[in-house]
This record gives sequence, C-alpha cells and structure tokens, in this order.
Amino acid sequence: MDLDERVAIVSAQEELLKFETFTAEDAWELGKIFVAEAMDQDIKIAISIRSMSGKRMFHYAAEGTNHGADAWLDRKFKTVQHFESSTLAYSLFLKRRGATLAERGLDPTQFVACGGGFPVFVDGVGVVAAVMVSGLTDVEDHDILVRCIAKYLGVEDVPRYPIG
Repeated sequence: MDLDERVAIVSAQEELLKFETFTAEDAWELGKIFVAEAMDQDIKIAISIRSMSGKRMFHYAAEGTNHGADAWLDRKFKTVQHFESSTLAYSLFLKRRGATLAERGLDPTQFVACGGGFPVFVDGVGVVAAVMVSGLTDVEDHDILVRCIAKYLGVEDVPRYPIG
C-alpha cells in the first residue's frame, strides 16, 4: 500500500469518527471501552483522554506498563493538541515531505511522529479533546484507538490502517 493510500485511510477515519458532544461522562464511557478491550485482549497499554487544555478526563495503565508509557502519552497528546489531527496523520505528513520533527521546529522529546493519538472532534465545535494509547507498536496503538472510538460512536465500516 502506498503512502497516498495510507493518508486516505487515516483521513477517512478522522472524518468518520466525529462526536456530537463530548463531556466528562463521555470520556468515562469511552475510557471503559478501552479498558475492556485491553483486558479482553490481555494487552499491556496505557490510555489517556485529555481535554485540549490538558485536563485529564480519563487515565488507565494496565499491569505491566511503566512510567515510560506516560511519557509517550504526554508526547502524543502534545502532537494532537498542536496539530488537531491524529499523530499518525502527522507522521504521514512528515513522510510525504521527507521531513523530521526537528526540521519542522518541534522538539522530538516533546512531540512524536508515530501513531497512538487521536483527536476528539465535535461537530460544529472542533477538536475538544484527545485520546492516546501507548504500549504496542504505534500502528497497533492507532488501530485500538480507531476500533474503540468507532465502537463508542456506533460507526461501522471504518477503514482499517494496515498493521505490520
């Protein structure tokens, strides 16, 4: 699959996975879907949902995760917050341009160019929060985000980004 096809998949995911509203209660319910997925699949991930101001609305770290996961969540959050798009979309943007974070003026200790962060876009409002997952490969982190958000929203037939 070429780069343009990958970009098209991520763009379609972001377009399809929009919210009508997003409250603290929504963050709790969405977070519970992520935790159930982690437990059902026996995967060691950390999950964070934060408002665009940075307020933690939900956080979970499975047994077996470590403090390093929190650092990845922070970097993924800053990337979504800054660009109001998924971290995988930004990674693909850089690949298209043959650029790096540093060349774009971003500190790689503060931002990431990999999957695992996804914006919470509310129709008529814009991006109000971000959901981050860390613990697997970046593409697997992105896939869990898409699957769980789609489940929460009741959206079927969301295109899947290739893993592997």
